[in-house]
Amino acid sequence: MPRLRWLMIILCFAATTINYIDRATIAIAAPFMARELHIDPATLGVILGAFFWSYAFMQLPFGMIVDRFGVRSAYTLAVMWWSICTALTAIIRGPLSILGLRLALGIGEAGSYPSNAKVASLWFPKSERGLAAGIFDSGSRAGAAVSLPLVALLIGWLGWRLAFVAAGGLGLIWVVIWLAFYHDPDRHPAISSYQLAKLREAQPASSKAAPGAWKQLLKHRSVWGMMLGFFCANFVFYFFATWFPSYLVSAHGFSLKELGLIGMIPGVTAIPAAWLGGWTSDTLHRHGWSLTVARKSCLVGGLLLSSVIALSAFATQTWLCIALLSVSFGGIAFTGANIWSLPADIAPSADLVATLGGLQNSAANIAGIVIASFTGLMVSLTHGSFMIPLCATGAFGLLGALSYLFIVGPIAPLPLEEPKKKRPLTASQTVRI
Repeated sequence: MPRLRWLMIILCFAATTINYIDRATIAIAAPFMARELHIDPATLGVILGAFFWSYAFMQLPFGMIVDRFGVRSAYTLAVMWWSICTALTAIIRGPLSILGLRLALGIGEAGSYPSNAKVASLWFPKSERGLAAGIFDSGSRAGAAVSLPLVALLIGWLGWRLAFVAAGGLGLIWVVIWLAFYHDPDRHPAISSYQLAKLREAQPASSKAAPGAWKQLLKHRSVWGMMLGFFCANFVFYFFATWFPSYLVSAHGFSLKELGLIGMIPGVTAIPAAWLGGWTSDTLHRHGWSLTVARKSCLVGGLLLSSVIALSAFATQTWLCIALLSVSFGGIAFTGANIWSLPADIAPSADLVATLGGLQNSAANIAGIVIASFTGLMVSLTHGSFMIPLCATGAFGLLGALSYLFIVGPIAPLPLEEPKKKRPLTASQTVRI
């Protein structure tokens, strides 16, 4: 296999890291924005959740765009769009303007994960796809970890508005590098015909999917299980992506410096956990385990670990709270590598990999809407307590494990119905003129 595949997946890792820096910047700046703009917790919850409305809605359309026009063009469009929206956040003057920009941001960022799944499908055989997914998915944890000290430093130095400008600039730099290096394997000048043939052997069938074929995916129980399981996993993850900094500040009294140093520990822990999750399922499969058992063992085990976030609600010592949150975040990262292996593992056609990835991600990101608004409402009603949101988040981790265990079926390409051919008219059916 060509060594270039690792460069391509590192580019996806970098884009995902920037993606999460951009979306996490508001979570870190939230306490300072809320103070300056006089935004209450309930309204802040709506603002933090607004991104997920457009992000979830655009997953399937963007997945179809990736499959139709190619990952090189689609990813370029996505990153340019979200980078500009991030930078423009610096000029907001109130809740309505930031709400509009968060909705616009979600449209662009919806292209990231379907594009990542497509790149993994194009460049990696099944035996390495888990690790590839672990690498690009770990960008979300790297972004969450890096954004805490980086954005906290920028806020302390330049103020929260210029932090958004800096975050937006990172994406534009990435676009230049992406266009310089990325091509699909069949168009890359450094790939030999033999290497390309070996790579194609491990991919889903390349038959052209009929228009509207994505609707047939919804006829399969496994797809619904993937959507529910990923929804539950994201319910845990998006607590970290939205309310985690505010939780450390309000419940544990973290200063800006402590937020940037101690607060990054769960995110740093999750980066190797994502790589380990993909490597583990790939290794189990190479050593004789069925793909179903290899993937599901990691999916279920990671989600069970993530549920310990509920215990952090009862931890009075800061070190214990951070330790439990690190285990939880690591568990979600371990799971995520295998979640993003599934679209290429079970897609009935190579032309539906990004579409299937967008479909599962669309359902999953409804969790962002729910957790952001639900947490804001509960914190307001309980006068600052995070007890209910943390316990509910842990419960969703358990539900996700059950979904992958019992609803998702065998990990194998799904059957896709052939379009029905029209029967020729008989002599008695022809219309006489």
